[in-house]
Amino acid sequence: MSAGDVSEGDAGLPAGDPHDWFRRARDLLDRGDSAASLVLIERVLDVDSTSLAAVEIRARALFDSQYFTEAAAEFERITELRPDDDYAQYGLGMSLWRLQRFPEAADHLALAAVMRPADERYSRALTQVRATLKARAEAGLPLTGPIAPEGTGSDGPGEMSGPIAPGTPVDKIWPPTADE
Repeated sequence: MSAGDVSEGDAGLPAGDPHDWFRRARDLLDRGDSAASLVLIERVLDVDSTSLAAVEIRARALFDSQYFTEAAAEFERITELRPDDDYAQYGLGMSLWRLQRFPEAADHLALAAVMRPADERYSRALTQVRATLKARAEAGLPLTGPIAPEGTGSDGPGEMSGPIAPGTPVDKIWPPTADE
């Protein structure tokens, strides 16, 4: 982030007015600087907590920063106030997907795809989530949450009670062997 992006004025506030902060936050997010975007958009929301445009920027920045639970909450806030907001439905679906809440993700992605059928991002995401649901159902795995191989301390097939060690080869995770 350059000094001009969040230079501070009087009383430790960024230079400019809340509208300037909003534009800079959006520009920072578009350039891939979600952390700096969050700093500025928080200032905007301190002034006007009802700005759904600012809430959307915050949700996108949280998603890009991999704070999926918080992003989902912000996108849900928008969808509750504006259920016809296709991008908010998409953002909520994507956040739920990352949280491995696949059935809920599919619902929101389907809404987004119906609202804006020409947006290929929506239909691609929906297709992928539905494929995940189908594969899990066919394999008898839970439709939500991570899956764990047998013998990892799980309570049953596909139930996760602890993490899989980093670097574990895929063939050690899936498919389960006949003796498991």
